[in-house]
Amino acid sequence: MRLRALVLSLTAAVALLAVPTAAAGPPAGPAPAVAAAPAAPAAFTHPGVLVGTAQLDFVRTRVQAGAQPWKGAYDQMMASPYASLTRAPKPRAIVECGSSSNPNLGCTDERQDAVAAYTQALAWYLTRDARHAKKAIEIMDAWSAVIQDHTNSNAPLQTGWAGSSWPRAAELIKYTYTGGWPNAGRFATMLRNVYLPEVSGGAALTKNGNWELIMTEAAIGIAVHLEDRAAYDRAVATYLGRVPAYIYLTSDGALPKPPPNSSVDTRDEIVKYWQGQSTFADGLSQETCRDFGHTGWGLAAAVHTAETSRLQGQDLYPRVSERLRHALGLHTRYENGAAVPSWLCGGSVKLGLGPVTEVGYNALHHRLGIGMTNTGVYTEGRRPAGTDNYFVSWETLTHAANPN
Repeated sequence: MRLRALVLSLTAAVALLAVPTAAAGPPAGPAPAVAAAPAAPAAFTHPGVLVGTAQLDFVRTRVQAGAQPWKGAYDQMMASPYASLTRAPKPRAIVECGSSSNPNLGCTDERQDAVAAYTQALAWYLTRDARHAKKAIEIMDAWSAVIQDHTNSNAPLQTGWAGSSWPRAAELIKYTYTGGWPNAGRFATMLRNVYLPEVSGGAALTKNGNWELIMTEAAIGIAVHLEDRAAYDRAVATYLGRVPAYIYLTSDGALPKPPPNSSVDTRDEIVKYWQGQSTFADGLSQETCRDFGHTGWGLAAAVHTAETSRLQGQDLYPRVSERLRHALGLHTRYENGAAVPSWLCGGSVKLGLGPVTEVGYNALHHRLGIGMTNTGVYTEGRRPAGTDNYFVSWETLTHAANPN
């Protein structure tokens, strides 16, 4: 994969969402490069991919006390097929995924086995039942013994989906389970040789932004597990270039920022890339007028990456919080039933944001004290958030009102 490590600056916006005027003015042009992103931590924190020890200790005490919403979320997870102790992994040497996973040769199996490994690892930590740790190891070992490559047009995205869940599971098992994992090194080699080259540096510039954000989430998680500082820095640089090109703020100017180093640099090209949307408002996403489902994936990956950076002592939230809070607020406003104005996607949007707001709501509202009424109504009204069966899993359990 080609590596791209250009970095864009992030600027803050202070106005709440308002109906905008039509965008006008000269082409945005390529965004200038700014100072390099902060370096990777001198010493990585483990477990430290999306969830950390203090977070999970908080969850464990809440579940044991029968407190809500954690107990309900825990029961939901434990009742899912992903937590079953009889689950059998289905590894493949070559996972072939075409557009919309057609053909689907191992795509669903891989994604769901990765979710299952993470689920079993969470179950181990919360219950201290070693059977769950052993099941997580069984699933990870099955894949690390077999997989060689991802092929066809969806290979980068597929690698990102599965590659986001694998290091979460591996971190919990390697650093909290004392029963041993003889093939931990082989699993790390799988991440380095099969996954990291596909996701490191981001996606093709003309792809919708959820691709690159999901791949970047996978890349930063893998970098943490491998303690690969160069890979970590590449992931952060890609992230800081893509988030401003995915979520618009009025402080960006008349037009959204283009993807770094791309040819999307005229007004017509930007409007086309933004699904035909020509009027821009705080929090609008590059995929809003495509559908809220793909937008939700992009927002989830953006938040997950920031959450991992926070666990590593290199908090990216201050650089993206304005974009994230406006994006979450805009999309949950319409999910909550607000009328869609005519300026937005021709007056019609395709809802279905999914269980993607819990981590961002906790980080921005509970930790940082940012008012997020729409996001709060959406998040709290849909608890417990389960899994999307791709890479978003059990986030009410792990992140609801979690102070750590």
